Amino acid sequence: MIAKLERNDPCWCGSGKKYKVCHSNTDERINRYRQIGCVVPPRKILKSAEQIQGIRESGKVNIKVLDYIAEQIHIGMSTEDINTLVNHKMKELGGIPATLGFEGYPKSVCTSINGEVCHGIPSDKVILKDGDIINVDVTTIFNGYFADSSRMFCLGAVSDERKQLVEAAKKAIDIGLEQAKSWNFLGDIGQAIDDFTRSKGYSVVREIGGHGIGIEFHEEPYVSYVSQKGTEMLLVPGMVFTIEPMINMGKADVVLNEENGWTISTKDGKDSAQWEVTVLITESGYEILAY
Repeated sequence: MIAKLERNDPCWCGSGKKYKVCHSNTDERINRYRQIGCVVPPRKILKSAEQIQGIRESGKVNIKVLDYIAEQIHIGMSTEDINTLVNHKMKELGGIPATLGFEGYPKSVCTSINGEVCHGIPSDKVILKDGDIINVDVTTIFNGYFADSSRMFCLGAVSDERKQLVEAAKKAIDIGLEQAKSWNFLGDIGQAIDDFTRSKGYSVVREIGGHGIGIEFHEEPYVSYVSQKGTEMLLVPGMVFTIEPMINMGKADVVLNEENGWTISTKDGKDSAQWEVTVLITESGYEILAY
C-alpha cells in the first residue's frame, strides 16, 4: 500500500519539489479514473525528469546508429554486415546493443526482410538483393537507459506494391501519434492504427505489440494495435513506450521459425513492414525520444 503524502511533503517522483506543486493534481486525476474502473499506470513506470533525460540521451545514440546504417546499407551486403556496423557504431558512441544476449538472442540488431515480420537474425548467408525491403531494429543501452527504434529501407528497384506498404506502415505511426496525449488511452492509439491499416487493405499483427521502455528493455505497458478506443491503460505524463505496428500486405496471421526460435514471418508469405519510435507522454502531447 502506498503511503499517503501530505501536500508539503517531497514528491514521490524524486524531483525535490513539494508534492502539491509536482504530482498531486496528476495523482488526483489518475485516482478519479481508477475509481470508475479504468486501467491506470503504476507509479513505477512514470519516469522522472532525470530518467527522461537519460532515455533521451540513449535515444540520440540509437538515432545516430540508424543514421549510420542508412548511409551504409546497400545491395550485396549481408545482414551480418549490418550487425557488424551496428556493433562498430554503438561502441564508438559509448552505447551497448540491448538485444545482444537478451533472453538468448545472438546478435546486436534485428534484420527482417520482406515477409519476415520481426526478429530476423543477421547472417552472413542472407544477402540483400535488388527490390528487397528490410526492417533494421536497434535498441541502445546508454548510461543504463534504454531506447528502441526501427526503420524500413528499400533497396534498389522496389516494386510499387512494396513501396506503398512501407509508406503505409510509416503513416500508421503518425496516425497513432495523433492519439498519444495525456488522458487518452492506449486503445485510442490502437484503434486509430488498426482503422487506418484496414482502410489501406492491409492487416496489423495481433500477437506482437509495443512495450514500455527506459529503465528496462521491456516494461509495462503492452501496446496493442488492434485495441479499441477508450480501453487499455490511461495515458499519463511520464509514460515512455514504443509505437511499432507490424503491417502485413496480406492476412495478419504469423508463424514462428521453430529452428531459430526468434524470427516471426507472415503465415501467407506476403510482405510485412514496420517502423518504430520511442515516445514520451507529456502534459501537452508527446515527445519522440528515438525514431
